[in-house]
Amino acid sequence: MNRRPPSWFDPLLGRLGTARAEDFTRLTTPEQGGRESAVLVLLGEEPGVGPDVLVLQRAATLRNHAGQPAFPGGAADPGDADARATALREANEEVDLDPASVTVLAELPRLWIPVSEFVVTPVLAWWHSPHPVHPREPAEVAHVARLPVAELVDPANRMRVRHPGGWTGPAFSVRGMLVWGFTAGVLAALLEMAGWARPWPRSRVVDLPPTDATPAPSAGTDRADELAGPLT
Repeated sequence: MNRRPPSWFDPLLGRLGTARAEDFTRLTTPEQGGRESAVLVLLGEEPGVGPDVLVLQRAATLRNHAGQPAFPGGAADPGDADARATALREANEEVDLDPASVTVLAELPRLWIPVSEFVVTPVLAWWHSPHPVHPREPAEVAHVARLPVAELVDPANRMRVRHPGGWTGPAFSVRGMLVWGFTAGVLAALLEMAGWARPWPRSRVVDLPPTDATPAPSAGTDRADELAGPLT
């Protein structure tokens, strides 16, 4: 089994060597305090499709962030050794991801979500042995999808969304999912770093529907006074 990531990873991994939190958000991450958490940014590849990223969609019945797409992830448990352990454990609990199928490549800078007081570490990984995944708790996760990078960078699928509170940030409309907030902000930054992004009409701004108008997160925003983040 070859766990070495394919060559299309190389530009991204090289750029991440100098990445800072400022590349993802305008907010300064505090040196101390905050609730540690992590998300798994899992890139795979399907024959004939190319690179993709694993995203889940929250259940529509949740009190917070109902129906919102997100990376697998959540708050650290006392038994987690580090952010990598948190991200892999959460992905297993949410979508039945086998940690042995994943090669962790890098930890991104820690990102601060002030209102919820989360400090989030995105963990970049290569899915060297993809397998079927599914919601383990349908009351929390409604859907799991692999979103092709080619569709994420398609200018027709990119826009900004405006939150009722005034927040504006990047978004993607792919395969029936409106990816926005923290997840879209991290994705947008990574696509730029990898050299995959294509020019798109930044004047395209869409108001978030009321059902999606949950508090907005901190990454990839146009304003520094963000609201709460997506993790619980």
